[in-house]
Amino acid sequence: MTRIVAGTAGGRRLKVPPKGTRPTSERVREALFSSLESMMDLDGARVLDLYAGSGALGFEALSRGAGHATFVESDRRAAEVLKSNAKDLGFAGVMIANRTAEAYATTEGEKFDVVFADPPYAVTDDELEKVLHGLRHRLAPDAVLVVERASRSNEPVWPDGVEPLRAKRYGDTAVYWGQVRSDG
Repeated sequence: MTRIVAGTAGGRRLKVPPKGTRPTSERVREALFSSLESMMDLDGARVLDLYAGSGALGFEALSRGAGHATFVESDRRAAEVLKSNAKDLGFAGVMIANRTAEAYATTEGEKFDVVFADPPYAVTDDELEKVLHGLRHRLAPDAVLVVERASRSNEPVWPDGVEPLRAKRYGDTAVYWGQVRSDG
């Protein structure tokens, strides 16, 4: 089990899929959201949580004021856990897509203010690059992208119009931020 760090659901526990996921640690989520909230106001934000697993990143954003979160998870069992967590937390504005991040990235639809991508460590740099580049048409002006990888992985290759902002290591985890340029 993991828990939401802060906001309206702070302290509430999240179910975690039985295997195959690696929820972002509370320490990393706390630091990540502290940085994110210094960059932007989450109130009403539209959030995309790719490779969602338990949904810890998206639910944390909703707890801190985001207006909508779309969770993309390819594993059917993990998607069921996401549905259970959404029901238990009672957040409005939740959509769960049981499909691959690659397939979702190619669809048309709403634009997002914040995108979290926390792929399994086995996802290659090239596969992640394809997903991030595929999402370019789904990014709102000034959207922020947050990518979590193993600290030994390379920095993500950002899509055209996305400027790298910062990178921070937390033990075996590295978090990278990028933002859509206002001219991009």
